Amino acid sequence: MSFASSGALDPRGPAARAIADLWWLMVALGGATFLIFAVVLIGGLLRGSASAEDPSDERPSRLILFGGVALPTVVLIIVLAFTVRTMHTIPNAAPEGALQIEVVGHQWWWEIRYPQHGIVTANEIRLPVGRPVEFLLSSADVIHSFWIPELGGKLDLLPEDVNTLVLQSDTPGVYRSQCAEFCGLQHAKMRLLAIAEPEKSFSEWLARQRAPAATAGSPSADKGQQVFADVGCASCHTVRGTAADGTAGPDLTHLASRRTLAAATVPNTREHLEGWITDPHAIKEGVAMPATELDERQRRALIQYLQGLR
Repeated sequence: MSFASSGALDPRGPAARAIADLWWLMVALGGATFLIFAVVLIGGLLRGSASAEDPSDERPSRLILFGGVALPTVVLIIVLAFTVRTMHTIPNAAPEGALQIEVVGHQWWWEIRYPQHGIVTANEIRLPVGRPVEFLLSSADVIHSFWIPELGGKLDLLPEDVNTLVLQSDTPGVYRSQCAEFCGLQHAKMRLLAIAEPEKSFSEWLARQRAPAATAGSPSADKGQQVFADVGCASCHTVRGTAADGTAGPDLTHLASRRTLAAATVPNTREHLEGWITDPHAIKEGVAMPATELDERQRRALIQYLQGLR
């Protein structure tokens, strides 16, 4: 799996670019301040203690006034001014008619909803390039934190409130995200992929996602759909177009179209899918999903059914 970039210092959107510019300014000011004090310190060490023994020498007092009062004051004023400017640059409200994406944090996965299009998915966000997107952030349990470093700053997901974050991607790519607030045992494996793509590709993806689940289409897959219902998967997961309407776990309607499993912990391959079904705790300890006891025929049929959900 390839990714477009590597972090907050490789901004791919206007909000991230403004934050990165502020960060580089702070680094430059900090580096200049450090250099000034290093030069003064080295100069003092080279001169020795002669000036300290001369009571008429006012240089130490001037240096203290400059280095301890004037210089920090100037640096802080500059940082404050640029911080306020950056805060005004980053939008806190999206334009009218902007795409809305609801993100709900769970221990330890992400529920993704597109309310304007009636779409629910999990652990993978699709967004169009060049358009502001309004993210409505909330939590189903504890405090989580949403952060796509290449696109903008982080914001908490709270259990009893909705926070709004406006982001935009200027270039296509696949961006990695990680919950940025410790939220329990598997916090480190609560990941997310954000996929920015051209408008045409995004519209095609929306059309596919709005469709119900693909029909089984083979005797083995038909058997797998029955296994899905019999072993209790349907009580926790939704597969639109079928009787499965559970809400405790991720929506699996188009599971096979996703790039990863277990909140971007492992690639979405047959081998990893089988491991996840057989013993999810071996991949992500402490998850609510129980291990399943299936014979070989049931397991093969279930996997074939799930891999057909595109």
